[in-house]
Amino acid sequence: MRSPWWPLAAITLGNFMLLIDVTIVNTALPEMAHGLDASFTSLQWVMDIYALALAALLMTAGSAADLFGRRRLYLAGLTVFALSSLACGLAPDAGVLIAARAVQGVGAAAMFATNTPLLMATYSGRARGIAFGVWGGTSGAAVAAGPVLGGVLTEYADWRAIFLVNLPLTAVAVWITLRTVGESRGAPGARIDWPGAAAFTLCAGSLTYGLMRGGEEGWADTGTVVSLVAAAVALIVFIAVERGVRQPLLDLRLLRRPSFAVLMAAALLLQAAAFPYLTYAGLWLQSVLELSPVRAGLAVTPMAGAALVVGAAGGRLLEKVAPGRALGGGLLLIGAGALLNAALLEPGSGWEVLVPGMITAGLGVGLAMPVLVSAALDAAPPERAGMASGAVNTFRQLGYALGIAVLGTVFASRVREVVDADGTVPPRSAGQAAEAISGGHADAVIAAAPPGQRDAARTLVHESFVTGLDRICLISGITALAAGLLVLAVVRGRPAPAHPTSPDTKTPTETVPA
Repeated sequence: MRSPWWPLAAITLGNFMLLIDVTIVNTALPEMAHGLDASFTSLQWVMDIYALALAALLMTAGSAADLFGRRRLYLAGLTVFALSSLACGLAPDAGVLIAARAVQGVGAAAMFATNTPLLMATYSGRARGIAFGVWGGTSGAAVAAGPVLGGVLTEYADWRAIFLVNLPLTAVAVWITLRTVGESRGAPGARIDWPGAAAFTLCAGSLTYGLMRGGEEGWADTGTVVSLVAAAVALIVFIAVERGVRQPLLDLRLLRRPSFAVLMAAALLLQAAAFPYLTYAGLWLQSVLELSPVRAGLAVTPMAGAALVVGAAGGRLLEKVAPGRALGGGLLLIGAGALLNAALLEPGSGWEVLVPGMITAGLGVGLAMPVLVSAALDAAPPERAGMASGAVNTFRQLGYALGIAVLGTVFASRVREVVDADGTVPPRSAGQAAEAISGGHADAVIAAAPPGQRDAARTLVHESFVTGLDRICLISGITALAAGLLVLAVVRGRPAPAHPTSPDTKTPTETVPA
């Protein structure tokens, strides 16, 4: 294995797998719901726990890589990812699947945190630029291919295959890494901020759990209140810890810079607004419109396709635009796309109604994502470049996790309101019917209706689901528009120089939509 590009193959393969597992699950959710008799909340956690673990542990994994070795941690991440994928594929119930997805997120955090440092340590000069170009391209391809690949595996094999396919791929990645990737470490004296990591993880987990439980059990529920209070206390502890340690996970002085603070908020809100509602759109396509998994996967690809076209064709053009303007403009397009979906969705709509909004939002994703990390680096001091990059990726993943939780709560609540107000389902069964509709069991609601009321039940399913989907698209659109206007108002900066002074010091930008 003498080719200098084998390390790139090992690193990009791992990156492809961890990113595709964010979106590959979407088109398998209805089959999971039927196969495991999973509730709507369980489906939320299947999606959310992976992104939550990835977000909570990403900065900690970066510190561990500097301390113990990046190659070593990457191999450990691949191993954990493979074993947890096996557990996901063999899961007998939703609880086991959720737990395995959490462990899968731990492995993904180790892999994601080591990608960039390993490439930086392996390549230099022009080869480094080529390596990061290939790495970024495969990242975008993972997001685009996820829903379609998930649909193909679910339709022609089984939903469990979306996890089991990781086993041979991780084996190949481990073998190439052992043979070709050299070890590297950070500066001497690196430490892991364990108290900060624990406080941040507790805050993110408690907040997400509280948001989901509040939608399910009510905001006055004891468990909901305790979770949200625990999140607030953990946040206070995190701030206190980060102020007192010599090597914090996140230097809070960075947040005193208005541009940096706004960019962290933009990273979180962009991810929350652009992608989580697609999870519920996927459920609508399969459980309500009865599209096959493959067709449902193809129906949501216009966003990824538009993003890839802009990223590929507009790369040089974006270099001439200030990062803040590109990011702000991209967020406005993402908001416009979500609002377009909200405006066009009706109970009798078909899948094609989503295409204009998805293309518009995809143009915004392609405009905003490639400059997000570079804008954060521009807003931070050079000596904090690594921390800034880790922070923006952490806020992105956290935004996705919180978006799933918040939008899912709003969606389920809206469905329940429509079912309660309609009167087709007896009051004592309305809660169960709303839960079934939200969780991808719309066919069970229709089948349970008396023969003379099945048309009415079918109409109720369409109306309630679209009403919930319309509401979360509206929230996503407003959120993205607000974030875009905030970025344009606060973030300043000039276009990157056309010819960096040293190729070896050029910091790569992240181009991954999810």
